[in-house]
Amino acid sequence: MKLDTAPVVISAKDLPELKENAKSHLNTATIEPLQPVITESPKKRESAFVVFGTTFITIFLAEIGDKTQLSTLLMSAESQAPWVVFLGSGAALISTSLLGVLLGSWISSRLSPKTVEKSAGVMLLLISVMLFWDVFQG
Repeated sequence: MKLDTAPVVISAKDLPELKENAKSHLNTATIEPLQPVITESPKKRESAFVVFGTTFITIFLAEIGDKTQLSTLLMSAESQAPWVVFLGSGAALISTSLLGVLLGSWISSRLSPKTVEKSAGVMLLLISVMLFWDVFQG
């Protein structure tokens, strides 16, 4: 009987026979625990088009009707220079987006995705509670 071949199932009825064989054939025996085989499939990387599309739609829908858009509307009406306001607000949005991307990249290199996801959920929940609080207080 070789110990390095395949796993063997031993029942209670085999014990007396094994004890006899062990006394006559084995001087020492080493039993090592089996290590579980973990086969995680690597996360399939999304195409650049899918990431771009998802980001564009998410940010576009989040920005419609928010304070930034209303501020841009009022500034454009007051200044009589809509293209200058467009360029200024576009540059501001690009700058804040760049800041978000750089900060997100830095955080993702130091924390696990699960921690980032849970932290973002807690922060969004906190912001929602604060907004509801303002609505009911106001």
